[in-house]
Amino acid sequence: MDQVVQALDSFQIEIPSWGFANTGTRFGKFVQPGAATTLEEKFSDAAEVRRLTGATPTLALHVLWDLPNGVRDVPQVQALEQRFGIRAGSINPNLFQDQEYKFGSLCNPSAEVRQHAVDHMLESVEIAKQLNSRDVSLWLPDGSNYPGTQSMRKRIGWLEEALRATHAHLAPGQRLLIEYKPFEPAFYHTDIADWGMSSHLARTAGPQACVLVDTGHHYATQNIEQIVAWLLHTGLLGGFHFNDRRYADDDLTLGSIDPYQIFRIFHEIHSAKSDGLQLDVAFMVDQSHNLKGKIEATVQTVVTAQELWLKAALVDREELARRQQSCDLVAAEELFRGAFWRDVRPLAAAWRESRGLPAAPIAALREGGYVERISQERGGRHSTVNSYA
Repeated sequence: MDQVVQALDSFQIEIPSWGFANTGTRFGKFVQPGAATTLEEKFSDAAEVRRLTGATPTLALHVLWDLPNGVRDVPQVQALEQRFGIRAGSINPNLFQDQEYKFGSLCNPSAEVRQHAVDHMLESVEIAKQLNSRDVSLWLPDGSNYPGTQSMRKRIGWLEEALRATHAHLAPGQRLLIEYKPFEPAFYHTDIADWGMSSHLARTAGPQACVLVDTGHHYATQNIEQIVAWLLHTGLLGGFHFNDRRYADDDLTLGSIDPYQIFRIFHEIHSAKSDGLQLDVAFMVDQSHNLKGKIEATVQTVVTAQELWLKAALVDREELARRQQSCDLVAAEELFRGAFWRDVRPLAAAWRESRGLPAAPIAALREGGYVERISQERGGRHSTVNSYA
């Protein structure tokens, strides 16, 4: 039981503000009466998730969606932190909504547009400084749709320059997390398309830059845990955006399609810790709940993450290493799979009860009346859909 307690006590995962708001697809949106329409409501929903799970102390914020006035909105965020007991988490710049970003932001052929984008990055760093938020998390939509329409090499240089300028403004202890995505919204070439490009950009930006792995930002058959192993080995893994996908960036709830994949990723992290690597990896959720209830889906995600983290923690790594070394393939695989198939839900429930948390968080949410109350209070309002990527 000590191993269970240690694993679950150490596990924290950040939830996104946009997961509580009305979001949509390119085709439209389905409004939920309980969706958050203000930053105060997002903090309130985040506090409810933490009350039920005990694992979500921070809320990721999106500049423009959550801080439309930039640094001038910092006092409001600080007041909400105090009121709800939730800290501001990663700060996410927005480089995809302004009309001038039609042909790119940090990689735009126009030096004026590139400077505007860099200024936004620097303001995001300043927001993070004032909120004591460690991570500035960059997802860049830049790319092109047609061969011959852009110089890919020039855009690499512009991007390197922009990230070096951003890195130069980081405070000690802050980090720049550089995300990658193979396609969408660009379909011919994306300027940061894979982990190799992110790794190069992190190295050229400076020592406080790392790679951010979004589990939905890969081709369907890609071995994500191998990417994680490489990033752990090279010291470049900064964090995760967790979600699930059947085809591409589907933003489905974590583990809903392939829980075994998340288990395999967590195993690599536990193994690195067991081997003595000093890790500082941020776990963050990045999902858009368009059909499921937003708070319920977030609680479901966090509970699933806790259980998969615990399963991976309980792998007998010493015995696994012996079987790997002797190339006893079936025995090694059976030990590994056995940890995944183990039902850890009773262990997780016992840990929650020992920490004064509901043993069954989803049931507690349904029985507690929070969703019904906010649906009545918020149901008559309408919010602008976030352009969610």
